Amino acid sequence: MRAPDPDGGEFSRPGAAAYAAEWARAVRRIGFVPLSAAETERLLLVHTVGLGRALLAPTFSAQPAEDVGRALVEAHLTGPGVLDWSVRALGDRFLSWVLPARVELPEVRERIAAMQGAFAAGFGRALRDRVFSQQERIARSAWQARDAVEQALRDSEARFRAVFTGAAIGIGIAGVDGRIIEVNQSFADMLGYPVAELRELNVDGLFHPDDAAGMWELYQELVEGKRDSARVEKRYYRKDGSVVWTDLAVSLIRHDDGRPRFTVAMIEDITERYQLQQRLRFQALHDPLTGLPNRTLFFESLGQVFHTAGAEQRVGLCFIDLDGFKAINDSLGHDLGDRLLKVIGRRLADCVSGRGHLVARMGGDEFVILVDSDGGLDDAVEVAELALAAVSAPVHVGDQQLAVSASIGIVECPAAETSVSDLMKAADTTLYWAKAEGRGRWAVYDPERSAADIARSALAANLPAALDRGEFVLHYQPIVSLVDGAMVAVEALVRWQHPELGLLGPDRFIGLAEETGLIVRLGAWVLRQACRDAEGWRRAYPEARLMVNVNLAARQADDPAIVETVAEALQHAGLPAELLQLELTESAVMGTAGEPLRALHQLADLGIRLAIDDFGTGYSNLAYLRRLPIHCLKLAGPFVEGIRGDGADVVADHRDERIVDALVRLAHALELWVTAEAVETEEQAERLRSLRCDTGQGRWFGAPMPAADIRRRLEGKEGPGGSTSRLPEQRGGRARAGEETR
Repeated sequence: MRAPDPDGGEFSRPGAAAYAAEWARAVRRIGFVPLSAAETERLLLVHTVGLGRALLAPTFSAQPAEDVGRALVEAHLTGPGVLDWSVRALGDRFLSWVLPARVELPEVRERIAAMQGAFAAGFGRALRDRVFSQQERIARSAWQARDAVEQALRDSEARFRAVFTGAAIGIGIAGVDGRIIEVNQSFADMLGYPVAELRELNVDGLFHPDDAAGMWELYQELVEGKRDSARVEKRYYRKDGSVVWTDLAVSLIRHDDGRPRFTVAMIEDITERYQLQQRLRFQALHDPLTGLPNRTLFFESLGQVFHTAGAEQRVGLCFIDLDGFKAINDSLGHDLGDRLLKVIGRRLADCVSGRGHLVARMGGDEFVILVDSDGGLDDAVEVAELALAAVSAPVHVGDQQLAVSASIGIVECPAAETSVSDLMKAADTTLYWAKAEGRGRWAVYDPERSAADIARSALAANLPAALDRGEFVLHYQPIVSLVDGAMVAVEALVRWQHPELGLLGPDRFIGLAEETGLIVRLGAWVLRQACRDAEGWRRAYPEARLMVNVNLAARQADDPAIVETVAEALQHAGLPAELLQLELTESAVMGTAGEPLRALHQLADLGIRLAIDDFGTGYSNLAYLRRLPIHCLKLAGPFVEGIRGDGADVVADHRDERIVDALVRLAHALELWVTAEAVETEEQAERLRSLRCDTGQGRWFGAPMPAADIRRRLEGKEGPGGSTSRLPEQRGGRARAGEETR
């Protein structure tokens, strides 16, 4: 039978495609294939077609089969089972798929066997060539890598040597035993040693004695492998004995197995920087004028005391303020004041220099001494007295001799019972106590007094809101005629109905109102309310003609609007002016230049009566008093208390009686009405009546009471007497010398 045409019908292309697909599935199943399934199948179809053509070629050659074996290797289809499956598949399986017509060629079996051998040979040679190529590349890469490493090592060593030799900072290498192995020239120059001499030393021989223990412990942790690096600022001794401050960084170099091998130290000379830091710290913590520690350093030291204080440790403080220093600055100039502060600061430091106490300037003319002693309050007082003595010595500044004094607040207590802020607050409070008692004094902190001051401050802070909330009320104390016992007037007395403390008397808040300036608002409210109450009584009991007395504080009298305030209160209430009497203290009515106050004349012109309260306790000029529009004098309580009539002190009793008699006669001579205050007993009332005093006021005639009780008294239901009467007939705003009362 003739050989078939390779392109003829005997060659089955569909069979070749099926064979290639099965071949691709087998290859992917056997091992890793770097191609996709479609790519693998297309590649093997090409090889299948090539094998089929080689098998049916008229002139047979097995070379294509060898080429296919090599191609598989080049395509990385080199799994261990690929060659075995491919060789076996070239047998009957190949013929059944590619030549389905079973073309009869006498030599077909021989050709198949030759192709199988050629395929295996090509596959093997290709594998061998690839292995040889890879080995060559690996060897070449290894040689290149070794050359690169050797070059890098040489470069690294050159760079290290260049850095080590030319570095501006010191570099030293030491073994784990501390022996110095190598140092550069900068290291040697920094410490003043030759390089060769340093190589013979141990690192512990360079440590400064003040930090040797800590540095050696740090070094031991390094060489023992407990830490890999450390950085500190430390001192070294130079060979000439001088000290150099350095920034030291030490690193541990280990063996491959992790064991410590040696240490590398890099040190930089920071002596100038350190000295600058110390100067800056000194400036930050010391007063530039006196050179004493400043507030910052003082509070650091005080905080350290509290931080380290034991359960029984006490802390003492002397807070010092110069008396009248502002006057020195204002009169002699700030330059002289600064020179004075320098002298005082030096004296304070010298007087306690041997006792270990810290003296600091807090600012301005304030100094503080932190008493470092276990002697308790006695030591603190002793320090305060030393400070007062040091300050009080005459000070010569230029051509001026100055006499200076100081006030000192002393606080001494267990550290566990206070804090820094509470201690300073107590010291400040105590300093003001000392100042209030006079110059050149010291005062000791008293917790009870401080609590009272705090309560007083709380009351002062609450005064404005209390007035806005309507917490103030008026009580009225009767003023009674000493002739017939009739109530002729009442004095309005303000009370504070405190929501927590209850009803407070004026002694608890009037002084605070005067200090804070609220007395003007409060006084205006008292005036308006008293006028309203008085008008109510007048309408209900017109025959009583009851006058209301209202106290006028000195600040109210000085208020430019006082006349308008009083006039508006009368107008809004509808009260006749003659039923209002304003009571002023002697200091409020006595002009500083000896002239009557214009406001008093304007008030008198309105028809308002004016009285001097607590007469006899001030400094009244009688000739001056005669020219004032005054209608009444109220004798001070101490004069009335002196005529008790109990025989306890007959001499004093007669003396006080003669004083009262003289004051009453004087008032009547000036055509003034006289009211005696603080009448507590019937005997006092009788003796005042015998001295021709006009009216009396005090517990004997009735304590201060609410307005409703005054109304009941006007009805005749309460109080001594039962009748009411008017004041004696007035003329020219004054009584007729009291004739009707005699």
